[in-house]
Amino acid sequence: MDFMTDRDVQKDGYVVLDGLLTSWECDELRQRMAEIVDRMDVPEHCRTSFSHQSRRAGNADYFITSGDKIRFFFEKGVFDDKGGFIVPKHRSLNKVGHALHAFEPLYKKVTHSPKIQGAAKKMGLVSPVILQSMFIFKQPGFGGEVTPHQDATFLYTEPLGRVLGLWIALEDATVNKRLWPSFLGHFIDSN
Repeated sequence: MDFMTDRDVQKDGYVVLDGLLTSWECDELRQRMAEIVDRMDVPEHCRTSFSHQSRRAGNADYFITSGDKIRFFFEKGVFDDKGGFIVPKHRSLNKVGHALHAFEPLYKKVTHSPKIQGAAKKMGLVSPVILQSMFIFKQPGFGGEVTPHQDATFLYTEPLGRVLGLWIALEDATVNKRLWPSFLGHFIDSN
C-alpha cells in the first residue's frame, strides 16, 4: 500500500484508501448484491426492521444469531400490516449481513484478497481475521440514522476491543451518503 503510511492510522485513527478497489470490482459487488436481493425470500416472521438507535433489531434473536449467516434487515415502514412489501424490495433494505465474507463467493474473494489483508496489516493487525461483513444500503429519501458507535462494542475479541473496521464505499459518497469517522476511534478504550 504505497498510498498509506503507518502514521496515517496512528495519527488520525482512520485513513481513506481511495482506489483500494477498482470501479469494475465495485460494480461487480453491487451487481452481485442486486442478484441476492432479487432472489431474497425472507419469511414474514423474519421481516424485521433494523434500528441502530435502539441498539436492537425488531426480532432480537434474528439479529443476534446472524453472525454466521446471510440475513436481511429492513428499513422501518416498508411492510404493510400483513408483512407484505409496500415499497420495491430493492428499496426496502437497510443492510444484508453479517457473513457475506464466509458464504458469498464474490464477497469472500474480495474480503480475503491480498490487497484487503495487506491494508489491514499495514494498519497494524498481525493476523487479520474477518468477523463480519455487511452490505449497507443508503436508500434515497428515507432510512434510519446510525448514531455514533464503536464496532468493538458489538464484537468479542481477544484482546478485548481490538477491532479495526474497514468500510468500502462501492459508490461515490455525497453529502447524504458518507461515513463520519471518529478521530482515534479505533484507539479509544471502550471500557
